Amino acid sequence: MSNFNNLAILPVLLPVIAGILAIFIHKKPVATRVMTAIFTIAQLLLSFFLTIYVFNHGPIVLETGDWKAPFGIVVVADELAMLLVTTTNIISVAIAMYSFYTIKALEHRYFFYVFYHFLIAGVSGAFLTGDLFNLFVFFEVLLMSSYALIIFGSGKEQLRESVKYVLINVFSSIIFVTTIAFLYSVTGTVNIAQLGMRVGEIEQAGILTTIAVMLFFVFATKGALFPLYFWLPKSYAVPHPVVAALFGSLLTKVGIYSILRTFTVIFGYEAQFTHQIFIIIGVLTILFGVVGALSTHNIKLIIAYNIIPAVGFMLIGIGVFSVTSLAGAVYYLIHDMIIKCALFLLAGTVVSITGTTDIRKMGGLIHRYPLLGWLFFVSALVVAGIPPFSGFIGKYLLVRGGLEEGHYFAIILALLLSLLILLSVIRIFITAFWGEEKEYNGKHVSMKGIVPPVSFLLAFSIFLGLGAEVVYPYVQFIGDVLASPSYYIENVIKE
Repeated sequence: MSNFNNLAILPVLLPVIAGILAIFIHKKPVATRVMTAIFTIAQLLLSFFLTIYVFNHGPIVLETGDWKAPFGIVVVADELAMLLVTTTNIISVAIAMYSFYTIKALEHRYFFYVFYHFLIAGVSGAFLTGDLFNLFVFFEVLLMSSYALIIFGSGKEQLRESVKYVLINVFSSIIFVTTIAFLYSVTGTVNIAQLGMRVGEIEQAGILTTIAVMLFFVFATKGALFPLYFWLPKSYAVPHPVVAALFGSLLTKVGIYSILRTFTVIFGYEAQFTHQIFIIIGVLTILFGVVGALSTHNIKLIIAYNIIPAVGFMLIGIGVFSVTSLAGAVYYLIHDMIIKCALFLLAGTVVSITGTTDIRKMGGLIHRYPLLGWLFFVSALVVAGIPPFSGFIGKYLLVRGGLEEGHYFAIILALLLSLLILLSVIRIFITAFWGEEKEYNGKHVSMKGIVPPVSFLLAFSIFLGLGAEVVYPYVQFIGDVLASPSYYIENVIKE
């Protein structure tokens, strides 16, 4: 095993170390912030380096303890995993910057930075793990961190929603570990690459399809797909803005990634059955997410509901199951992680200024906070998929892939519904920022704590759109790999 392979575990190890350090210095706000800044920047630089290396030299596979795959624990830093780890660390840096100005010194006693670092470790580990059982383990790491973060601030609404959030995730985790046990009893392994080899060879299609549906149920619950999205909107609308941004940008995306990985490498052999269901569920997810976003005047709920149509678009891309649609799903996944973080931070700032979540009680904010207004306007265009921003590139690839495979009705309906996504976010801008300025009961918010992290995120989002010619070949390569899982299998299990 090359010493270089050991770097594959660092995106998980560094935030774990940071979280442990934060336990001991949590009563020293300045020291905690300095340590957090150092670690988050180091993680981002490391992930950029590893991503460039992986695209140039192929996946890094760490076989812990020198136990060869599939017998030992395997960390697989392939192109898809590293792209998502890098996106996670971009979000991590923005969240850290925002938190330095919004997490008060007295709030440090709630151990925010401890659980923040552990959540980043859990998300990165879920992207990098090479077996299903450790995917479950990292799910639990990020979920346990989220259980602590959702009640950060201890408001009455937060406590109420946290009960629902914990119960639904505990239930899905029980099903997850039970399904892994069923799959192991049939195949004799939990290694994702070896499962990809064995599942197609085992003549027990009925049992394997049942297991696939159970896994999809677990990931659909965590990804907030129809009809299992009911827990998400209020659970993501009530926490502290910095926590809502973490949840909205990362947690549901781990569920979508898990579907993407398992239903390409492991269960791709029955694509004609499962993937047709994906397209139907994807369209229904978009429909109900849009309806939810248009049915409320709560700015936080509008942004939370907009997570749901996005995961619907990604699921359609997986369901179409062509190189173009899979590349589109990956492109849209990266885009949505970044822009949802920006929108949650902006929405949280608006609520802090106005002292209300009801957009009908807002107006004229752009007169006092012009930069905030235009940052929100650009973010709205990005999330709605207006060209030439990143949302447009992802949707274009998804549409092209769907039309090439003959899924005309689903694609046209998804496109029409996407116009309503634009309406849901633009009405926030028109209502809250335009018109006559109103008197508010909130507080004056310094833009120096808001503009840098949001601009940082929008810079990457705009680059994904305007720089699509540079980015797309790498994403298309990932689409090729996902459509033909032998590449992943051969890199992990070397005969």
